[in-house]
Amino acid sequence: YIDAETMKIHHDKHHKAYMTKLNGITDKVDAIKSPTIQNLETALRDIKNIQDDSVKKTLRNNGGGYYNHILYFEEMSKSGAREPSGKLADEITKEFGSFTEFKSKFMKAAVGQFGSGWAWLYRDGETGKLAVRGYANQDSPLLDGHKPILGCDVWEHAYYLKYNNRRPEYVEAWWNVVNWDVVAARAF
Repeated sequence: YIDAETMKIHHDKHHKAYMTKLNGITDKVDAIKSPTIQNLETALRDIKNIQDDSVKKTLRNNGGGYYNHILYFEEMSKSGAREPSGKLADEITKEFGSFTEFKSKFMKAAVGQFGSGWAWLYRDGETGKLAVRGYANQDSPLLDGHKPILGCDVWEHAYYLKYNNRRPEYVEAWWNVVNWDVVAARAF
């Protein structure tokens, strides 16, 4: 579904570059002076409070890229549940009508994302309901006060070696490696 060479380049080059650039500002952002994933979430949620535009840009692009990719790599597996079950399945059905309708909406967000970015399933920070939308570049629902649950990277580096410019084919294949056990743990 997703070839080993793409994953190696994606993780060892792109993800590493985000981390390296993020490390360059850890002393400038109080929330990430102790770099944990929870502290990075806090920093991204509170990004509007950062005054230095250069630091804000680095945090948004590289902190966002690092954070998004951690979730992306964690949620993919050769094993694990291939469809949601239990409470998450019930909630997806309640919000979207069915798992099939959810997948259709998510696919539209992923395939329709202009340029580089992400498709996200997230929990709305105000209503508590599940929602789907695309985000440009390395932005995520965190920037809008929401909780990211499932993200599909639609930057070309995520699929170009195997799928070239066939983003819909990549996203369709990506569903085969989503581990819903991991996704469900994030949802609640």
